[in-house]
Amino acid sequence: AGHEAVLSCPNISKMSLLLVTWKRNCSSCCLLSYRSDLNETRKLNCSERIMWKYSPVSDPALRIYPVNLGDEGNYTCDTANSEGNFHFFFSLTVIVPPMVTLTHDKSRVAVCQASAGKPAADISWIPASNHSSEEEFHHPNGTVTRVSYFNWANSSIPSVTCLVTHPAMNQTLLMDLTC
Repeated sequence: AGHEAVLSCPNISKMSLLLVTWKRNCSSCCLLSYRSDLNETRKLNCSERIMWKYSPVSDPALRIYPVNLGDEGNYTCDTANSEGNFHFFFSLTVIVPPMVTLTHDKSRVAVCQASAGKPAADISWIPASNHSSEEEFHHPNGTVTRVSYFNWANSSIPSVTCLVTHPAMNQTLLMDLTC
């Protein structure tokens, strides 16, 4: 999310394109087309974020910038030239990096939280412990908050490290437990 997505529609023929159409597979979604004989480009129900990456004459790639969760779904590129019609299907999955925090409470529990990620982040601790637990909260927009608790009440370890792994990022947070 927040970055650029480019979906490339290959021209598998050396013949020049007569028509290129991009559409999202839903009834009221964006339709972007180019017809070469009229040198005509059309946009229907497309936001300003959805456009041609280059000129549709030279490269009919679709650009979405910035990508958001609502852009996730299936896209189709249809091309036509003198050799026939060609259909290409794409599935766009949007990932969202979580916000990561590490805090502690008065009862000597460290709390590592990875908020609003998609997919959910993985949380682990150094040192590894069987005194940790985890909760997960699913949000209506498809993101997930994962919270991990590390209890060090009966421990003499000087610090803990929270490791958060996610397809969009990796983050390590260290907390001094001696204070």
